[in-house]
Amino acid sequence: MKETIAIMHTSLGDISLKLYNETPLHRDNFVKLVKEGTYDGLLFHRVIKDFMVQGGDVTSKDAPMSKSLGGGDLGYTVPAEFVYPKHFHKRGALCAARTGDEVNPERASSASQFYIVTGKKYSEGELKQMEKQLENRLKQSIFARLQAENKAKIMQLYRNGEKDELAVLRDTLVGKTELEAEKRKGETRLPDELREAYMTVGGVPFLDNQYTVYGEVVEGMDVVDAIQKVKTNKQDRPLENVVIKSVELVE
Repeated sequence: MKETIAIMHTSLGDISLKLYNETPLHRDNFVKLVKEGTYDGLLFHRVIKDFMVQGGDVTSKDAPMSKSLGGGDLGYTVPAEFVYPKHFHKRGALCAARTGDEVNPERASSASQFYIVTGKKYSEGELKQMEKQLENRLKQSIFARLQAENKAKIMQLYRNGEKDELAVLRDTLVGKTELEAEKRKGETRLPDELREAYMTVGGVPFLDNQYTVYGEVVEGMDVVDAIQKVKTNKQDRPLENVVIKSVELVE
């Protein structure tokens, strides 16, 4: 099946985007919004150099500079579609924004807000350090889950003052954490081809498996770079509006 191409006409130039067929929910939602003209007149409201440029807040059209942006959406979400490691946060990736894990553990995507990755190139040492951080985060989440599963037993031992039994149980949970983390180490290790891409092309590797990647820039990355270089305020909003004039689908 042929991939869908959309051209985003912005006040700084055109960006051509390819939408992946492997993320059909996001592709079809984006196409629907384009056909409805949802993006016409919206702003790139959040720009962070060497990271990403973000747009799609439906309240950003003609928004005064005093208005706080980033919360505008369409009242529904799109289920996450992670196609990792095939699609990852390389430079030029088109991705869906979303609310945080604490209120959105399923990592469902915003209906309208998106971002395009600019990122940076990483050294081997930086990538290894990032992998170590991901490994530690995974172990913390496993241990927290095991603690929750054994909460009743832990509380009983604590109430009874059985310190030695508590220590044994804790060591058992630590051991189980290490075993599970070892089995799941693929979640925290970068495949070789991604490691190479992040070192040579650049991107934002720590967002992989956190946000859905559903397309990429095929032409106009110079325009994305122009957007990421504009001056911004403390809320990361451009001081001069960068407008999405319209988006068209290429048949």
